Amino acid sequence: KNSIERIGPVNMDVDSQHAAEVERFDFLDNQYNDLVESEKSLQDTITKLDKEARMRFNDTFKKVQENFITTYNMFYSNGKASLELKGEDALNAEIIIKATPPGKTSQSLRMLSGGEKAITAIALLFAIYLVKPSPFCILDEVDAPLDDINIKRFNDVIKEFSKKSQFIIVTHNKL
Repeated sequence: KNSIERIGPVNMDVDSQHAAEVERFDFLDNQYNDLVESEKSLQDTITKLDKEARMRFNDTFKKVQENFITTYNMFYSNGKASLELKGEDALNAEIIIKATPPGKTSQSLRMLSGGEKAITAIALLFAIYLVKPSPFCILDEVDAPLDDINIKRFNDVIKEFSKKSQFIIVTHNKL
């Protein structure tokens, strides 16, 4: 009797409370399992997208590399141009632009004249453009730093590209 009295009153509702707690536990356990599965699914999707992005970037980069050599030589016959990736991870790598006009030694882009830098940038722009050309293109003051000789080269290249696309060029240059 003393032992039973020390336990105190017996909760007759304990079965229903236990059933409710088991139901709540099962609900939370299912929610947890759903979250774990969702995280795994998201990680798989991220991995798949990352792989696809790397593949597409590498494919596009190779096309731009090839086009850059071609477009640079449209401006400077016998010039040398290249694009390189510096780093292990293609998506986070630094892109190195090398350009050497004919008759000059290989040097940093910083060592080129303003016109040579502009021609290099325009050649790169056209190299990217060639990967997925559009029916028209608007160029605003891209020729501003060019001298008359480079303006002539620029005009010749524009005439060549105009065979496949229409160009609107905003310029203050008379040529």
